[in-house]
Amino acid sequence: MEVTPVSQIPASASSRKRKAEDDDPTDDQMATSSLSHARPIASYQRHSPKRSRTEPLGRPLSLPRLLETLDASSLRGVLQEVCTRHPTIAQEIEATAPRPSVGSALSVLKTYEANLQAAFPYGGDQTSDYAYNRIRTQLMELLNALADFVPHFLPPHETQTSQSLSFLDGATDVIHRLPDWVTSQNNRHKQDAYEEISKAWVLALQEAGKRAGGLGLKYEGWESRLNKHNVASGGRLQQAVEELGRAVGWIGGSQMGETGRSDELNSVRQELLSGSYGTNVPVRVGPW
Repeated sequence: MEVTPVSQIPASASSRKRKAEDDDPTDDQMATSSLSHARPIASYQRHSPKRSRTEPLGRPLSLPRLLETLDASSLRGVLQEVCTRHPTIAQEIEATAPRPSVGSALSVLKTYEANLQAAFPYGGDQTSDYAYNRIRTQLMELLNALADFVPHFLPPHETQTSQSLSFLDGATDVIHRLPDWVTSQNNRHKQDAYEEISKAWVLALQEAGKRAGGLGLKYEGWESRLNKHNVASGGRLQQAVEELGRAVGWIGGSQMGETGRSDELNSVRQELLSGSYGTNVPVRVGPW
């Protein structure tokens, strides 16, 4: 068999073979498939979905922020409404709230006083029935607040007599400043307030008299203060003044006894110097 040398293969046959290999449909399909799945990185990044932005949406305030916007009056209203609906919450608030001090209680009373003064009509007779009718609501609010605060500072609820007396001192000043009216019937509120505050003074003084024998009452100036209150009230605190006298009476009696003995010694001294000592004393005759 005769073998044809490679070099002698016609060029046309070699060209046709390469063309057939290049035109292989399987290779074209595989190439197309590879290209379809090979996505450029830059193209992928350009067409990747973007993160959605949060659109503004209305919503209510959180509770801490809401409470920051409330003034004292609004906050009290909210608390009172909640306590009315849920009595157990009211009990918890009463148990956890700090005790009001004398200063804070008197500050509340002064606020009611300011409301009372602001309610008076401009001009005219400030003691007339017309003026009384204009301020009656504010007057009753002040008196009701006073009636609520006084028992809070009395024993046995208040264990410190100094706190009781300090509050009563300030509360009595509030009563002194209550307006007087031309119609006697309109003055009954002030008279009743004096009567109640006098009873409160008696109770506080009785308790204070048990502490160190009432020495604090004697040496802290309560005699002077209460006497001034009694004068300003027209004698309506006389019962309290008498109770104070009983509480410190033994101290006053001791001082009076010392004063009496001193006067007696001075009298004897004067009689001795004048030579008249014993002239008025009867002489006993007979056995001793």
